[in-house]
Amino acid sequence: MLDFRDKVAVVTGAASGIGRAIADRCAAEGMRVVLADIEEPALLETAKSMADSGARLLPYRLDVSSAGEVEALAATVYRQFGAVHLLFNNAGVAPEGMPAWSQTLDTWRWVIDVNLYGVIHGIRSFVPRMLASGEEGHVVNTASVAGLHAGPMISPYYVSKHAVVGLSESLFLELQMASARVDASVLCPAFVRTKIAESARNRPQTGAAESGSEEFGVMVRGMVEQGVSPQSIAEQVFDAITKRQFWILTHPEFDAAIRERVNGMLERRNPQAAIPPPK
Repeated sequence: MLDFRDKVAVVTGAASGIGRAIADRCAAEGMRVVLADIEEPALLETAKSMADSGARLLPYRLDVSSAGEVEALAATVYRQFGAVHLLFNNAGVAPEGMPAWSQTLDTWRWVIDVNLYGVIHGIRSFVPRMLASGEEGHVVNTASVAGLHAGPMISPYYVSKHAVVGLSESLFLELQMASARVDASVLCPAFVRTKIAESARNRPQTGAAESGSEEFGVMVRGMVEQGVSPQSIAEQVFDAITKRQFWILTHPEFDAAIRERVNGMLERRNPQAAIPPPK
């Protein structure tokens, strides 16, 4: 896709971080933008700020873990705009740092419901409509570099992001088999200056988080604070869309770790963490 003006974009997790940067980039291209996020005050603040800059918006409070809510969003968007050309399944959360056996079932369900089922719901509700329109389109699923290597202490996050990578590859191949005018990409960033370390702010009250490793939390927050800007990620995303590029690997410094993991599998070596845990 090369011409974005007057097209329609749907962005989940749009009130902050990468989602907000992507929404801003869509608006800058002259698109009509659907801002979807579970955090309503931040959503309304984002919508006001973008509208004041002239963006054409539809803010929508959304819990991506609910298939019914995502389907209702799709129905609303198609009723109001008649089409969707760019779908960004971007909403995501991360758990507290602790070993897999200490993560509660509530935590596992929360992370997988948002990070994986949020993408599944987006695909199921929007892609059939996008295909039926016959128009050009693109789906971008936000995974993570955590979906391309292994690591300790946040296993629900790694599990969900590996699943999103696999799902996205299957989606890409299925769209190719269908000779569709809709393409797919998977976004695999590493550390970006977002609120991912503050995910608990949007956690359902029924699943209270347990206290994780403070040392691990400090390390992660420090890496996030030193990460790249969300705007730089949005630029790479749009570059990939124009090139019909599937893999969006935004942090070349992780290429060696990804390559080492693949080589390790082929050589039957035991896993090593790309980022060593604090001692």
